[in-house]
Amino acid sequence: MKRLLEAELIYGRLMTVNEPHLIGRYNKALKGFGLRETKLAEFDIDMTGFSPQVAAELGDKDYLDPNRVNRRFIILTPGQVSLPVVHTSFSNTAGLMHEFFNANARAINAITIKDALYGEIDDSVATVDHIEDLLSINEVNFRVYSAEDVLGKAGELRQLADKLQTQPDAWRDDEMLNRMVELAKLTGDIRQNTLVPDQLVFRHDAFWANHFGGVYVFHDDRSSTVICRPDVPGFRKARPWQVSYIDIEDYETIYGFLARTRRLELPQASWIRESGLLQHRMEMALLSMAIQNDLNFDPAKADLVYLQTWAHMNARLVSDEGTYPFLNDMQRQIAANGQIRMPGVAPRYRFLLVRANTSHPDHWLVNRLISQMHPFDFVSRFLFDKQGFYESYESMPEKFQEEVVKTLQETYLSDKVGFRRRLYGILED
Repeated sequence: MKRLLEAELIYGRLMTVNEPHLIGRYNKALKGFGLRETKLAEFDIDMTGFSPQVAAELGDKDYLDPNRVNRRFIILTPGQVSLPVVHTSFSNTAGLMHEFFNANARAINAITIKDALYGEIDDSVATVDHIEDLLSINEVNFRVYSAEDVLGKAGELRQLADKLQTQPDAWRDDEMLNRMVELAKLTGDIRQNTLVPDQLVFRHDAFWANHFGGVYVFHDDRSSTVICRPDVPGFRKARPWQVSYIDIEDYETIYGFLARTRRLELPQASWIRESGLLQHRMEMALLSMAIQNDLNFDPAKADLVYLQTWAHMNARLVSDEGTYPFLNDMQRQIAANGQIRMPGVAPRYRFLLVRANTSHPDHWLVNRLISQMHPFDFVSRFLFDKQGFYESYESMPEKFQEEVVKTLQETYLSDKVGFRRRLYGILED
């Protein structure tokens, strides 16, 4: 993983914490969770407050994710909203955190001047032992505390202020007035500063969970669809009247579901030609085949011309594997007809020709699923399924790891927004 760290392909864009007062607040939050305080003088955090250095110090990468459910968070500054989430068991953790930050921006800005917020995303289950545990999560409740108890003291000041206004002789109580002054020194003027978060409950929409080897849950009006391995506890048994179940290896049924619910952008010349997505997947397929089958292959030379030359020299292998010649043929069909008739395409190849429909709110999750089906495209895997990418990266030969890092730096990292827009039609930054 050293190359990934040096290239900022893992734990990249984190915020460094090295100011004593912030470390002190972080430690009070850890203590609030019943955890050992950090002795580090400097560490990095993501949007949720997770720190890879603190995780290593504690010997627990799940110190903010106990039982991989009810995710904990520590907010030291409102600037964390722009950070990534680098360790999570649910794909929508970042989305929920964004909603919390945006809905409570005034309170977070005010509180973090003097305090840190911490707590957990309470999603109604303590452990996940069955698909029903995942299906029961319809909404989450942010349970919020503050390291210096600014929240509690603001509440106390509010009560005393109300008492001063409602009880005629309260202004004569010197002890109460002195307490109000003492509290106001910490909280400021609570009539002007909103110190209590306004919105704490949010919907838990479609998501991927890393339990049972990975489970996808999609919601449509009054029904849900679960995609996972068929040996997962509760498969086809939890709420069968309401939930459809699809084997993660049943490409035909998965494709039918995603196409029917308009979650896919089907292959049309209008976007295929401009995006270069098929050409990208052809190059990824050749690179993967060459690394796996040719000990003399030099990935450092693997530009398009080199890859095509290798393909000609290994025509039988390329033909038997099938991906490259299939995509070549589909490119010709698009050029001639402007579209591809999908019923005639073998199910295992259909996901090579599509991308998620960006007008659907689940498009990041759908692209994640597509990238999982074709792991040879490590660039797409890194973009949409980082957990899967990191797992596969560790098993790659060292010379392939070098090429993977180089390719990611030259493609995605060189222009993240432009790359996502061109290949996948994703417009948001």
